[in-house]
Amino acid sequence: MGDPAGIGPELCLKVISNPRILATCVPVIVGDAKLLTRVAQKMGQSFHAEKLTGESLSDGGVRILDGSSLNLDEVKPGEISQISGQASFDFVATAIEAAKSGTVDAVVTCPIHKESWQLAGIKYPGHTELFAAENGTNRFCMMMTAPAFSCSLVTTHVGYREVPELITPSRIVEVGMLTHSALTKILGRKPKLTMLGLNPHAGENGLFGNQEEELSIGPAVEILVSRGIEIDGPIPADTAFLPAKRQLTDGYICMYHDQGLIPFKAFNFDTGVNVTLGLEKMIRTSVDHGTAMNIAWQGIADESSLVSAIELATKLASSGTELNPENNLK
Repeated sequence: MGDPAGIGPELCLKVISNPRILATCVPVIVGDAKLLTRVAQKMGQSFHAEKLTGESLSDGGVRILDGSSLNLDEVKPGEISQISGQASFDFVATAIEAAKSGTVDAVVTCPIHKESWQLAGIKYPGHTELFAAENGTNRFCMMMTAPAFSCSLVTTHVGYREVPELITPSRIVEVGMLTHSALTKILGRKPKLTMLGLNPHAGENGLFGNQEEELSIGPAVEILVSRGIEIDGPIPADTAFLPAKRQLTDGYICMYHDQGLIPFKAFNFDTGVNVTLGLEKMIRTSVDHGTAMNIAWQGIADESSLVSAIELATKLASSGTELNPENNLK
């Protein structure tokens, strides 16, 4: 359900009445039933879901799994707070345990508010890192995917000054391998990848930066090519998303958060899905947007990204697809 003070609750209410969703899966909302009822009343709707128990889910319908023992009566829409942070963490932790036990086939997350997590004393900077820790893997990355193109991130929730030290050849190769494997399974064919440089003009042959392109990014591209991956680069980020290049690219390997997410969201905000790659024990997808506290509980939030995230999770779960190329990594 995500942060109870954000748009997550109303997104859940919208998707459980979507015929496309109900026709392909049994939705299980991990959240708070009383809070969902409050939000539904503000939206002029009703909410009903059967409590998730040990029975078969094959008969369809909607289930609710109360994911926190906190009293959320005092939660207010748009308010950043410790109680909302702790509740949203409890929800996702409960969902992870349900996936580990096989109770659910995949986890789709609504947005959390990172400041609320910090107020609650939660150490993880976001969902991605939490899922990786719970899956016991250090080999993971975030990929934003949409029908138009995908973007994977070599670094994610870190400051800009930390990026150059983190983009090592081994890390870049790791992200390239994860992305190639995931897109091969999602697209059903071998993808075409494009590697972005870090510096303006991709370093201009060492003129800008500290030779990150020459010492880290370029060598990583050579390794990926040697493994049979079709990849171009490193190329300048300012021209990488022009129409001609987008037509030739299925997935971009981006060095830092905003390098990939600014163009991705500009083109794919309504259809984008966040996927955690490298998880061995579960499938996790997510919306590609934040909590939108300024419009929470008003019934005007667009659920398109959540619908896309659920549909991708359902597709991957139905095909038994694991987005972890462990056997292919060297």
